[in-house]
Amino acid sequence: MYSTEEPSGATDRGAGPAHSWRRPELVLALIVLGLGVFVIAGTADVSTEGSSLGLGPRFFPVIVGSALLLIGLFYVIDVVRGGHGDPEESEDVDAGARADWRTVALVSVVFLAFAGLLDLLGWIIAGALLFFGLSVVLGATRRLQAGVIAVVLSTVTYLAFVKGLGVTLPAGLLSGVI
Repeated sequence: MYSTEEPSGATDRGAGPAHSWRRPELVLALIVLGLGVFVIAGTADVSTEGSSLGLGPRFFPVIVGSALLLIGLFYVIDVVRGGHGDPEESEDVDAGARADWRTVALVSVVFLAFAGLLDLLGWIIAGALLFFGLSVVLGATRRLQAGVIAVVLSTVTYLAFVKGLGVTLPAGLLSGVI
């Protein structure tokens, strides 16, 4: 997965010598490490009792935060020691292709709209709009099918979290109906 050997004379899009790849990988490693700290710090003030099994609401976030800390730490060590990721070796990936910034912007708008509408519309409606919007932006051609799948997916996830796990999600416009 990661190689510590540097190809001789390798450059990062003409940005200089072979060591120029370290900066973005080190930034990503530090972000993963920071996310681990953020998750663990965010669960520090949770003070709800655990279930009959002794597992409280902090159990899984602490596991995820600890995993992020370990992965981030090992990733930072690997990058500092000279390790770097191998280029993508997939049939349908063009490593030299330019980024599609229009799609990135549209996906960002869909996520921001979801975040802004979640409390007002509720999870089921906002989630359906999120799933539908993402599918259209990412190239779905059968829009009716994408819409049906989006509604089913948002409804199933709402029911799984609210009824199955007891997690409160905003009901929005459907408050009292479901």
